[in-house]
Amino acid sequence: MAYTSGKHAKFISDRSGFAYPYSERIKEWNGAVVHMSEYEAKHPQLEPNVVGDDPQALKEARPDRTEPAVIRLLRPNCFKSGTAGSAVITITEPSHGRSTDDAVRFRKVMGFDGFTKAKLELSSGYVITVLDENSYTITISGETATTGGIRGGGEHATAGQGTATPSVASTFDATNITLDSATKTFDEG
Repeated sequence: MAYTSGKHAKFISDRSGFAYPYSERIKEWNGAVVHMSEYEAKHPQLEPNVVGDDPQALKEARPDRTEPAVIRLLRPNCFKSGTAGSAVITITEPSHGRSTDDAVRFRKVMGFDGFTKAKLELSSGYVITVLDENSYTITISGETATTGGIRGGGEHATAGQGTATPSVASTFDATNITLDSATKTFDEG
């Protein structure tokens, strides 16, 4: 369909009813055809911007957790035997962060001064006694130092978490108790 573009063409405003030049017409948001001077833009509150939900969670969040114990590489020859005939070994592990009665398991240890590799790498580990923040002791059962005061353990020894438990003091047998009336004490018989 062809439209004319006459320079004398007029239109009637839907708002005021006056005649205006056809070239100055504007269509409003509600469909009314008005003159430029009568034009009213749509009020912003009639079409508010859509605001999404308030963010309340992080994408792919993970809960806080306690870090698992890791195996730590020890310094070369960080094991030192006690005196000759002693079963105590001192381990130097800087800033170890361990506590007395913790269990520590050693791996990749070389035997030295009468202590065998098999005993040093006991699968349950050893209960330790902390001396300071950089060293602790273990007691090897069944083996003792032959010379004493010797450093060893090898170049690639590691320390990790063990499963050994501290020994518990034995209790007395309640069936064999007698009262000593002279000293007013109980004797186990």
